[in-house]
Amino acid sequence: MPASCGTWYTKTMSSPPWIQDLARALTSPGELRRFFSLTGEEEGYFASSPEPDADGAGLSLRIPSYYLNLCTDSPDDPLRRQCVPRRQEFEQRPWEQDDPLHEESHTPRPRLIHRYRDRALFLATDTCAMYCRHCFRRHFTGKRQGGATREEIILAAAYAGATPSLREIILSGGDPLTLHNEDLETLLSTFREARPDLVFRVASRVPVVLPGRITPELSRLLRRWAPLVVVTQFNHPREITPQSTQAVESLVDSGIPLFNQTVLLRGVNDHPDTLEELFQGLVARRVTPYYLFQGDLAPGTAHFRVPLGEAMEIFRCLRMRLSGIALPVFAVDLPQGGGKIPLYPESLSRKEPGWYHLQSLDGRWFRYPDEAPS
Repeated sequence: MPASCGTWYTKTMSSPPWIQDLARALTSPGELRRFFSLTGEEEGYFASSPEPDADGAGLSLRIPSYYLNLCTDSPDDPLRRQCVPRRQEFEQRPWEQDDPLHEESHTPRPRLIHRYRDRALFLATDTCAMYCRHCFRRHFTGKRQGGATREEIILAAAYAGATPSLREIILSGGDPLTLHNEDLETLLSTFREARPDLVFRVASRVPVVLPGRITPELSRLLRRWAPLVVVTQFNHPREITPQSTQAVESLVDSGIPLFNQTVLLRGVNDHPDTLEELFQGLVARRVTPYYLFQGDLAPGTAHFRVPLGEAMEIFRCLRMRLSGIALPVFAVDLPQGGGKIPLYPESLSRKEPGWYHLQSLDGRWFRYPDEAPS
């Protein structure tokens, strides 16, 4: 196994097509201007952005050609909003934090986050096929650290082996499916050797933004490490294409359960009609709508967040329209590391001016901002 798993790729004639696709991904404002007529808000991002490795640098830019070709030249295009940065990413509200889920305070080993008793999350890489502009883990993602080192993987696996309460390891990042197959297999085998009873959950947006990565070889690899599930993130019906459908069908036909976590995003999917079409389309393709998440309080993402009262009204409409198999759980990650909770209309009953009071699963109360639209 290499010292670092999943270091970045260079295109060669012998590279698999998906690696060649990643090598051709758009990564600079100059390339972006050749494809889009940028708005003042989009140009404002690049005018404000420091050099990529400087302090205060924004989230990296990477858009695979596949996803780029799904976008239109309209600045209001919901897919374009997810991948093209805007100057608002450098605006920070007082309640936004670099680590909004307080993951660092639950990190017993490098890259291993253990917040909940029965499951832990391992940051397999900081690399993504596409850097989504609503990313909540932007303090880690795209910082050119690459994949986890051999030592980091061994330490995390040893922790899992010594912690009987753990039943599940979530592989996340970044996107673990940007790792080469051999690196991914070594990662899975190291954890499974330490704990033969572990369930794997692979969190990946690759089926949505780089569906060519989901090859028959990858599907067979993942199937070998069952019990294993894949959780992806479709946010808009237009992301359901023949290519992404083929990708999810390859996984499901290999015996891998597929779940979807959608993020509620202003200007992308903040309408019941859009979400109804999305969730029904996923069910038709054997993908279970799992969660609908309120946007996290990460810096520079306020323009994506839907005010909580408005979000609850959207979900109320969905509850009247969708069957149980098509309706995800509406949830929010509480500030200050309060954890994830499901949201119901009665959840918003306690209020003070400018704030909701939300109760965590262990009975603590947290203040969540009643934000005006950005």
